[in-house]
Amino acid sequence: MAPARCRRCCCWGGAVAAASAVGRVLVLLLLGVLHAGPRPGVLGSEHYTPLSLLKQELQHRQQQEAPAGGGCSPQSGAWGEQRSAECGESSFLNFHDSDCEPRGSPPCDSLLSFNTEKILSQAKSIAEQKRFPFATDNDSTNEELAIAYVLIGSGLYDEAIRHFSTMLQILSPLGRISEAVNDLTKAIQLQPSARLYRHRGTLYFISEEAIESFKEALKQKVDFIDAYKSLGQAYRELGNFEAATESFQKALLLNQNHVQTLQLRGMMLYHHGSLQEALKNFKRCLQLEPYNEVCQYMKGLSHVAMGQFYEGIKAQTKVMLNDPLPGQKASPEYLKVKYLREYSRYLHAHLDTPLTEYNIDMDLPGSFKDHWAKSLPFLIEDYEEQPGLQPHIKDVLHQNFESYKPDVQDLICVADRLGSLMQYETPGFLPNKRIHRAMGLAALEVMQAVQRTWTNAKVRMNGKTRLMQWRDMFDLAVKWRRIADPDQPVLWLDQMPARSLSRGFNNHINLIRGQVINMRYLEYFEKILHFIKDRILVYHGANNPKGLLEVREALEKVHKVEDLLPIMKQFNTKTKDGFTVNTKVPSLKDQGKEYDGFTITITGDKIGNILFSVETQTTEERTQLYHAEIDALYKDLTAKGKILILSSEFGEADAVCNLILSLVYYFYNLMPLSRGSSVIAYSVIVGALMASGKEVAGKIPKGKLVDFEAMTASGSEAFSRIAKSWMNLKSISPSYKTLPSVSETFPTLRSMIEVLNTDSSPRCLKKL
Repeated sequence: MAPARCRRCCCWGGAVAAASAVGRVLVLLLLGVLHAGPRPGVLGSEHYTPLSLLKQELQHRQQQEAPAGGGCSPQSGAWGEQRSAECGESSFLNFHDSDCEPRGSPPCDSLLSFNTEKILSQAKSIAEQKRFPFATDNDSTNEELAIAYVLIGSGLYDEAIRHFSTMLQILSPLGRISEAVNDLTKAIQLQPSARLYRHRGTLYFISEEAIESFKEALKQKVDFIDAYKSLGQAYRELGNFEAATESFQKALLLNQNHVQTLQLRGMMLYHHGSLQEALKNFKRCLQLEPYNEVCQYMKGLSHVAMGQFYEGIKAQTKVMLNDPLPGQKASPEYLKVKYLREYSRYLHAHLDTPLTEYNIDMDLPGSFKDHWAKSLPFLIEDYEEQPGLQPHIKDVLHQNFESYKPDVQDLICVADRLGSLMQYETPGFLPNKRIHRAMGLAALEVMQAVQRTWTNAKVRMNGKTRLMQWRDMFDLAVKWRRIADPDQPVLWLDQMPARSLSRGFNNHINLIRGQVINMRYLEYFEKILHFIKDRILVYHGANNPKGLLEVREALEKVHKVEDLLPIMKQFNTKTKDGFTVNTKVPSLKDQGKEYDGFTITITGDKIGNILFSVETQTTEERTQLYHAEIDALYKDLTAKGKILILSSEFGEADAVCNLILSLVYYFYNLMPLSRGSSVIAYSVIVGALMASGKEVAGKIPKGKLVDFEAMTASGSEAFSRIAKSWMNLKSISPSYKTLPSVSETFPTLRSMIEVLNTDSSPRCLKKL
């Protein structure tokens, strides 16, 4: 026994100092989160409580043995997971190596399971009396904090740290994270360890700093599986597929049964469009951890996306049967699975029905669409379920690329190339080859349909033959985006129930939340900052002209969005917790008229955390105004397009190009779809321009988002200039005229899924 005790104590001096700094991290983060308080849509009962997770964990331990590879809770998040079963350690935060061995001696199982009822009873008692530090006004939070203090009093320090860590993961990251990172840095300086580096990387969230911290963790401990896993997820969140794949692979080389790495790699592969490979990971995950809800849901989703509906719905049913425990909040997968099952049944029933003969937006019940798009619980009054799977409708079979005719192979290869031009080269956007192909085919179908329209030919849409309208043009792209990923509800918002529209349907994006920055939109922070400054000056010029000079001087010193709120509080007594600024979109149809654009909101709390967000509110009145603008532009576009068909003058082609970009400018600002508006609109741009004889050859520049370019442009002409600056438009190749008709080649959902499933590499590379 003596040697072991000596080994644990040999570096005690450094550990005390490090533990002191790390202890403050927990207090800072908890205080920051608790002071922030519950906010609508941010904190509150919509999250799992650590208490319920603790109870579930104990129940789970009693029901089955922990998997050998280190599993993950079905409710695990992206890369701040609930816990790892690996050696009984907290994978989020732990400050020393454990002596336990899996299934060895000493065992990994926690002593907590022997004292559960006693600990919970004591915690409830001291929570009611608030006999512990940092008690709050929230009974639920107090009970959770009390559990941690009872664990400490019982000598179960690892369990206490795990419980604190779970609270930090579940509560929104609005705390004093920068101070916590500083303290972790001090702890690392006093006594470097792999886990301290990994925890600091987790606090950095999605950033290059996170990646560097995970790399430092691996320098400290080269076989640190969780660090490789977290590094892989950090790369995945930044959109670096190759680096993420390498890191996940290294984690699995160390332990091929590491469940959460399999889960995360599978999810990355799914969102990369590699569904067969993703499915292998989810199946292996479920072999090791049969009750993993995430892997079960993703397995069902992967099957459905590939047209394997029987296996897909079987997996979905298993998720549906996993009812939450009393008092436990349902997981995101449990909440989503009923929508996916109903949508899967609908898709299966229409596999062989011509796409021109039905309309998903009209067929699905309004309340179902409304709840699905808003991610609400499946509580729909008088809902009539979709019919079950019909035995005579078979699943989609695999189609080899070589089985397609040569001209169809050419069509697929051109679509792959066009779709790749729509990829955002911005942190946070993972390339998805399935989406690339879908939207490339959408662009080609739009090109062919627009060309027919300009020659007065009619189209078949929604069971009717008529001249194509602008919504029909966008619907061609919508159908491809829908089938590429059935997990996402791509629905027209104006087709929602009237009650939903009257209340407004918000597209909301958090740019900064607490101290977490949305990397996707970082390029636009300065542009939005300048816009807000201008609006503040306009406001004070109208309401406080005498103090305008002082306001202007103060604003000149502001270089970050975070610093605007104190300025507003200083010069405007009405500003308490925050303020909003509205953008305006100038009309082309009615000169001098402006429409509502998006709303910028900045709010803050007493300890310096801010919420910086933008949102568009889709109301019936706003929608009608934008529709009138788009109607007028489409009418002009059709007239100019018909002239262009008969003329080869450059001026006509340039006018058509500007009309296309202007029309899509208003579409972007309207944001009329629940999901996918950006790529759908860009595929329409690419397709309509090809119909006019111009091909997009340039890629979207790094850091640029086409929808945000439109939303932050001063008008349609400004957006047109910006877009044309990178599109590198050139005359379309004559070979496009020989491509087969997309709508005739892929007339049903079955044929669409088949072509999205087929592997064209490396044949397309040879063709191109």
